[in-house]
Amino acid sequence: MIEETVKPIDLTLGQVLPERQVGNSHHASDCLNCATPISEEFCAHCGQKSTTHRYSIVHFVEHDFVHGVWHVDKGILFTIKELFSRPGHSVREFIQGRRAKHFSFVTLILLILTVSTLLAPYLHIKMSDLIPMKTQNVMNSFEEFVTKYPKIFIVILIPLNSIFSSLWFRKARLNFSEHLVANSYKAAAELMVGLLFTLLMIFYTNLKGLSMIYFAIIMPFVFAYGIWFYYQLFTNYGYSKKALFFRSFGVILSIGVFQALFGFIWGMFQMMNVK
Repeated sequence: MIEETVKPIDLTLGQVLPERQVGNSHHASDCLNCATPISEEFCAHCGQKSTTHRYSIVHFVEHDFVHGVWHVDKGILFTIKELFSRPGHSVREFIQGRRAKHFSFVTLILLILTVSTLLAPYLHIKMSDLIPMKTQNVMNSFEEFVTKYPKIFIVILIPLNSIFSSLWFRKARLNFSEHLVANSYKAAAELMVGLLFTLLMIFYTNLKGLSMIYFAIIMPFVFAYGIWFYYQLFTNYGYSKKALFFRSFGVILSIGVFQALFGFIWGMFQMMNVK
């Protein structure tokens, strides 16, 4: 058995500079990573780009940070636009294989949660402050958790959303993993709405105003968005318009009923333990 070895290359600054421009067809004769002769944009052996550059602050900000982390060129901005202009259609296309332009739903969720965590120290108002005091006094530990960590709860609900969407839309014959992907993108959109509200809470601290915005605008929007999302997602699977609306509403309603029942049972169990 012949073992292939790649000898490391010691590079001098002169070998790296100046940057070789692919657009002008000025490619390196040898890959700077593995020494394989190359004439195209990427090395056929190791996959490294044939262009090289010397690092600078400008290049780091414009290329490595923006492109490498955010993929603004065709990733996160495209996905956000799609999630708020044609959410169900775009996610259905993603599931069916058109994935090149979409930002990873896992990365998107983690990114939103990270930004929310970084903003937390600047908040002077908590979500629980928006709940009337009488309601706060009768909440059990489950309800307190939902109120205190709404974004985490949205992520936890992804599998539950997937169970109900798979039950209500069985005829679509999507497997459970595909339902998980779809509901992850739905959760990402809801998290972005929550992030916008978090930003608002930093600069606007009127409790009555925030409560009105949250309960009169944010919550109805999230409810309507869920129906819109499922309606579009399952449009091409043989359902009539009435059936699409009814089943989409059914998914959202089922989640709400399950959450209420679980909270009630949790509260009863908690009271039994106290006694």
